[in-house]
Amino acid sequence: MSANFDAFFNEIQSKLGTDAVNRSDETLTRYGENTMPGGDRRPAGVVYPASTAEVQTIVRAANTHKVPLYPVSTGNNIGLGSRSASKAGQVIVDLGRKMNRILEINDRLAYCVVEPGVTYQAITDELMRRGGQLMLDVTSGPPQGGPLGNALDKGAGYTPYFDHFGFACGMEVVLGNGEVLRTGDGSIDSDKLVNWHTSKYSFGPILDGLFTQSNYGIVTRMGFWLMPRPPAVQSFHFTFPDDDDLEEVIELCRPLKMSNFVPTLFRVANDLYLSASEGQSKEYGSGKAFSTEGRRALREHFGLGAWNISGAFYGPNEAAMAPMIQRVRDHFMKSGKARYIDHEQAKSIPTLQVAINAFSGTPSLGELGLLKWRPGGGNIWFTPGTPMDGKIANEFQHLCRKIYEDHGFDYTVMNVCGARFARGLHVITFNREDADESKRADACYRAMAKAFAERGVFVGRAPLDYHDMHFAQTMPGFRQACTAIKQALDPNGVIAPGRYGIQ
Repeated sequence: MSANFDAFFNEIQSKLGTDAVNRSDETLTRYGENTMPGGDRRPAGVVYPASTAEVQTIVRAANTHKVPLYPVSTGNNIGLGSRSASKAGQVIVDLGRKMNRILEINDRLAYCVVEPGVTYQAITDELMRRGGQLMLDVTSGPPQGGPLGNALDKGAGYTPYFDHFGFACGMEVVLGNGEVLRTGDGSIDSDKLVNWHTSKYSFGPILDGLFTQSNYGIVTRMGFWLMPRPPAVQSFHFTFPDDDDLEEVIELCRPLKMSNFVPTLFRVANDLYLSASEGQSKEYGSGKAFSTEGRRALREHFGLGAWNISGAFYGPNEAAMAPMIQRVRDHFMKSGKARYIDHEQAKSIPTLQVAINAFSGTPSLGELGLLKWRPGGGNIWFTPGTPMDGKIANEFQHLCRKIYEDHGFDYTVMNVCGARFARGLHVITFNREDADESKRADACYRAMAKAFAERGVFVGRAPLDYHDMHFAQTMPGFRQACTAIKQALDPNGVIAPGRYGIQ
C-alpha cells in the first residue's frame, strides 16, 4: 500500500494544530540540505510535536497512512547527514522545535534530564546559572548540537565522562506501533520513579542500546550524568615533527591512559586537522593533495607539529597539578623529539584552545572552521576505530594518507585515544558544487571503508550516504537480528526506513 501523505498531514493538523505541519518549499529545501556527496534529500514535509503524547499521535497516524517518518533532534549532525532523511520523500519529525525543555537537574545526584531539542549550550548556560558546580561532557562540534541525538549516534567527548551513551541513564521511547517504553528503573509500572536516571542496570534485559544508531523507536526523553566541575583545569600539549612519529605517540599515550593517570582522553591531531579550522586552503585548485612544503609552512605559522597531542588534569589548584604535569612532560620528552606547550601558551593558540574548551566542558565553534577548508560546503567523516598499538596506527596512517592523496584530498585526521582503543576522525572536505570533486570524495570514502573492513576494522558512526554499504559489511546473523527487531517493534516500518541500513 502506498503512502497517503495528504491524509496524514490533514490528520496531524486536525489533532495537533496547523503549526504542527510545514510543507512550504523553503522549509522542504532547508530540511533536505546536507554536506554529503550524494546530494540533498528533500522531505515530503515536516511535523513539530510538542510532547511524547504528540509523538505517539504522529506515529499512529503514520501507521494508518503508511507514511515514513524520520526523527531529528537539533539537526546538527554535520558531516554525517545534518537533518536529511535516509531517503527523499520521508517526513521529518523535528523534535527540537518544541520539545526543548530541560526537565530536571538534580544537583545532589548530579544528573540532568532533557528533551531532544536541548542543546549543549543550553545545558551549559543553565548549569552556570545555577552556580557552575556541575558540567556536561560536550563535543568539539557545534554548541547547538544536542546530547540526546549525539548519544544515540554513539558520539563522544573528551573528559572522564566522554562516553555519552555510557553516561546516559534512563530513556523514554515511542515505539513504531505508537506505544511508550521506559528503560532501566523507568520500566516499573509506577508513577513514582525514584531511580530512573540513576540506576542503569535494572530488572530484565538492558534495552537502551537498541535505540542507538537504529530506527526502532523515537526517543523523547533521556537522562545524563553530570560531572562535578573541578576547581582548576590544566591542559598540556606536545608537538612531534614527523608523520611517522605517530607510532611513538601512541605508545606514549597508552600507558598514561591504561593506568588512568591522565583523566581525559588524548587528542592526537595532525597538522591539517588543526590548521584547516583556521581558514581556507591556499593550495585549493591544484587538483592535488596539500603539499609537504605547504604543510611545513602551516606548522610554522601556527606553532604546530606533524602530530599534536593534547590532554588535561583536574585538581584543586595549579600547584597541586604541577607534579602531574611534570611527570607527563618527562614522559613525552624522553624521546628528544617532542616540544612542550603549556596551558597558558596554548590559550593563545586558537587551534589548541578548542582542546582546552572540550576538556573544560565548554561548547565552542572552533572546529566548525574545518567545513571551510575547501569551498562548496562538502564534508564527510570516516570514523574507524583502531587498537592503541603504535605500529598498527602507523600502518593505517600510511594506508589512509595514500588513499586521500590518490583521490586529490588533504589528509585531515584526529585520533581520540583511550587506554586500548582510538577513534580516528578522518575529515574529507570537498567542493560539493564540483561534480568531479564530489565523485572523488565519494570514491575516497568507499576506498577507505573497504580497505579498513578487509583488515578487520569497522567504523563507529557513518555518514548518511554510506549506511547501506556499511550494513552490507556486517555478518548475516547481525543483519538478520536487526531486521527481526525492526519487524517486532515497528511492524509497518514507519520510523526512518533505511537508517543505518535497517529497512
